[in-house]
Formats: sequence, structure tokens, C-alpha cells
Amino acid sequence: QVQPVESGGGLVQAGGSLKLSCAASTISFNIRRMHWFRQAPGKQRELVASIDVSGRTNYADSMKGRFTISRDNDKKTLYLQINSLKPEDTAVYYCNTDGAAWRWGQGTQVTVSS
Repeated sequence: QVQPVESGGGLVQAGGSLKLSCAASTISFNIRRMHWFRQAPGKQRELVASIDVSGRTNYADSMKGRFTISRDNDKKTLYLQINSLKPEDTAVYYCNTDGAAWRWGQGTQVTVSS
């Protein structure tokens, strides 16, 4: 069963940027719509952004243009660029495909200090 590996998080000051990565070593990566999720302490997991097999993207309205999702099919890797980080962005960030069909990875922790 596929379990993606998220990386790239860290501790940053408000206003900074991070680029998260999600590596999924599966032949099916190129034919799967992919999503980034995040879960803040005490809150439900929420959808951040999506990208389909053709590279079309969608973002949750609350992300307000600070997030950019992309994919590299050759590397079987999903990316999330986050700019102008806010303390409210503090969360564990996860990736998965439609229907959460893959095992959840450990996620990558993003902590934004003010």
C-alpha cells in the first residue's frame, strides 16, 4: 500500500516561506489527482489545495492565494509552496490522493512564529 512521505516543514517566522514536498513511490502517481491537507492542533483536517493529472489546480478559498500546488510526475513528487506564512498556518501538512486511498504519511510540521 502506498504511503507518501512528506518533508520540508520547519519553524519559520511570520512572513516567511516554505516549500513542502510529498514523495509517492508508486507507478500510479501520474494518474492520480493529488491533494494537500493540513491539521492544526484541536482541529479537523482540512483541504488546502488539489492538482489533477493535467496540472489543473484548485485551492480552498481560505488560502487566499498564498499557496501554490505543483507536481513533478518524473520525480513522483507533489509540492506545496507557501508564502507569507501566518501563525494560523501552523499545522501538520499531509498529502493524499482522491478518497484518501493511500495510507496517511506522518506529515510534515509547519510552525510559524510571530
